[in-house]
Amino acid sequence: MARKPRTIITCAITGAIHTPTMSDALPYTPDDIAAQAIAAAEAGASILHLHARRPADGGVSIEPSDFAAFLPRIKQATGAVVNLSTGGSLKNTIEDRIAPALRFSPEMCSLNMGSMNFSFHPLAKRYDSWKFDWEKDYVENSDTYIFRNTFRDIGTVAAALAPHHIKFEHECYDVGHLYNLRFCMDIGLFKAPIFIQFIFGILGGIGPEVDNLIFMKRTADRLFGEDYRWSVLGAGGAQMGLATTASQMGGNLRVGLEDSLFLSRGKLAESNAQQVTKIRRIVEDLGCEIATPDEAREMLGLKGGDQVAF
Repeated sequence: MARKPRTIITCAITGAIHTPTMSDALPYTPDDIAAQAIAAAEAGASILHLHARRPADGGVSIEPSDFAAFLPRIKQATGAVVNLSTGGSLKNTIEDRIAPALRFSPEMCSLNMGSMNFSFHPLAKRYDSWKFDWEKDYVENSDTYIFRNTFRDIGTVAAALAPHHIKFEHECYDVGHLYNLRFCMDIGLFKAPIFIQFIFGILGGIGPEVDNLIFMKRTADRLFGEDYRWSVLGAGGAQMGLATTASQMGGNLRVGLEDSLFLSRGKLAESNAQQVTKIRRIVEDLGCEIATPDEAREMLGLKGGDQVAF
């Protein structure tokens, strides 16, 4: 009987959607980001997906100096793979968004595979008061944002980061993004094997139904054959259910406070590590083995933690 592949757990520590008012557990100071990332790795996350925040008020930051305040500490304390976001804020240029990756040359970076209406404005109605002045307008006005990732933007990222031998986590929020990725491979921007993150439940993208996961997986099989590995991110209440389903389909999974602030319905998570601990218990109870960081490196063909610049 063939052995099932080990399951990679990615933990997305803080992100760029949720704000400090929404959960006291959301980390935004360098100390908190580092501590929660280290704890998530100790709980079983082999990949840490990282954004930076402004330490004073929790706003989204793409300043390399804000990343520098926690990246070396995470590397010193864990063997986990560091995956830096190239998403940044929805208002930043692509050149601004890749500045941290150019500075720190991580093993992995996220790369969004298409432009979209990326919105979370309904969250604004849940709160009567806010910890910081910037939060309400940021959330309310997200219905005016277009998350820009044109073919030229994607090409700019691919060319700029090629010398760094970074493996991309190709984030696909809808089926058309898979076709975008196939086109980009056909013109030589990316080489197999690739790593795809199927993303479900973001307003503006595909919905979080299992049927959609099956559809996305079948489409990817047709487009990429044996030349890809995949993971699933379910936003909000879809997080644990879709992660579990992905593990049983032979895929990998992502959890973390970037994607959901909750541990279960109506119960806020106390930390990123608590979410990792929960999904690890579920998938191990269902017969999966969790990949170590070095196993994840081998599975994804990464350059190694000794070749980063932090």
